[in-house]
This record gives sequence, structure tokens and C-alpha cells, in this order.
Amino acid sequence: MDIHLVDGTYELFRHYYALPSAKDAAGREVAAVRGVVHSMLGMITAGARYVAVATDHVIESFRNGLWRGYKTGAGVERDLLAQFPLLEEALTALGVVVWPMIEFEADDALASAAARAAKDPRVERVLICTPDKDLAQCVRGTRVVQLNRRTRVIMDESGVVQKFGVPPESIPDYLALVCDSADGYPGLPGWGAKSAAAVLAKYRHLEAIPEDWRTWGVNAASPAALSRTLAAQQADAHLFRRLATLRADLPLFEDVESLRWDGPRPEFDALAAALDGGRRKRVPGK
Repeated sequence: MDIHLVDGTYELFRHYYALPSAKDAAGREVAAVRGVVHSMLGMITAGARYVAVATDHVIESFRNGLWRGYKTGAGVERDLLAQFPLLEEALTALGVVVWPMIEFEADDALASAAARAAKDPRVERVLICTPDKDLAQCVRGTRVVQLNRRTRVIMDESGVVQKFGVPPESIPDYLALVCDSADGYPGLPGWGAKSAAAVLAKYRHLEAIPEDWRTWGVNAASPAALSRTLAAQQADAHLFRRLATLRADLPLFEDVESLRWDGPRPEFDALAAALDGGRRKRVPGK
């Protein structure tokens, strides 16, 4: 069986900015929710049967207590934020497992679910449906992969190396050095993608990088300056790596069978009709 783990936060943002405004009878903005629900119906129609969606019910997490500048919901459009509860309600009515995250992030849920599903010998492949580079750390061989549903590109472990220059296990270290502007931490000055990839391709993790740059033996620009920066900002680098490291131990489910889609709940028809302007949406058979 294939397990599809969907980044609901990314999907909601993507559809919000891609679709024209649409409101329900109560005057609520619902275009993004409607788009995500239609997208999930398309995935199910195409044959996906083991599906779960993770959302950032609150766009804050334990990481905000570690780094003041970590991402929050500040600056996000109110009618986009207001659609998170409605999306969770709609997907639940559709019969899809939903994990609304509060203390942790949707990415942590996806990482934890992927790790749990990969332990089950019945699972042939886990597809983490998001282009978010953070989730590259979860890729394992060709069995746990990332799927960009917009471009339909699947990235396995060799694809991670090809894209970032480092294996999945080094992605948190890579992001710590290079920065992740989407998450709000700056990385280390001077450490660009090429230099970080060159050093980490050889040493894998921050603590393994020698203090003496003359022993590195890699093709990195201004290695002496990079070494000085790393030495001076070692604590920041390790903190940023902690921010970038996803939790993979959240107890979301016991058995992958609980992720099986067995059809919509009775309340889905009315909710879908309201979202779709009164038109009933055909739901594929089991």
C-alpha cells in the first residue's frame, strides 16, 4: 500500500493565492478550502486510499520559545487564517484523517507519521506531499519520498542529494547554516548553499566539521572566513539546527489501517454543497 501524507497548511496557502475569492452563504471566504477539498477528492479519485492531512491549527509551536523571530501568524491574511478550522472540518467530513497541530507543527506531524508508517512491512511507499525543504530530512531511499503535487515531481534520496548536495540526514545542518527564511531564522553569515553543501557532503554534521579549515579539503569559497564564523556562532548554528530538526516521535496513530479512506461522513454532502455554491459534489466510490 501507498501512504499519502499531505501538508494541509501548504495546500491551503497555495489555493488561497491561486484561486479567485469565493464566499459561502454566511459571507465567509471559502475559496481556498474549496480548492483543497476538490484537490483531495482528485487524489482519492486517482486511487489514493490511505491518506492523512496535517495542518497548523495555530501557526506557532514550541520553536517560538526557542527563537524569538520564528514564524508566527503575524502578517497572514485574516480570511486565510480563518479557513484553517473550516478546512479541518471539511476534510474530516470527507472522511480523511486530519491532524490539527498546536504545540507542534504540521511538518512534525508529517515527519512522525512517515516514520511510523515506514516501520510497517505492509507499506510499500510513503509519499510526503509537500515541496517544503524541511521534509527532505525524512526521505529514505525510494520508500519514503517527497511528492510535489503541483509539479507531480517525486524526490527520493538520490533526488535530495542532487537538489541540495547533501543526504537527508544532513538537511537540518544544511538549513542551520544556509538559513530558512520561511521559518524566520537567519543561518550563519557567509554560509551559502554551495559552501554548506560542499562541507556537509564530507562531514555530514556540524560537530564533525574540523576547527582548522586547512584540513577541510573541500571546494568552498573563503573557507577561513566560514570557519571563523562557525566558531564564533557555534551556539546559534546548533540552535538553528534544532529549529530545523523535525520531531518524528509524535503518537499520531497506532496502525496504518486507521488512515484508510472509507468514504465521506453523512454530513459531507451538506457541507460540500455549501462550499460549492449549492452544487452537490460527486464523491468517488470506495
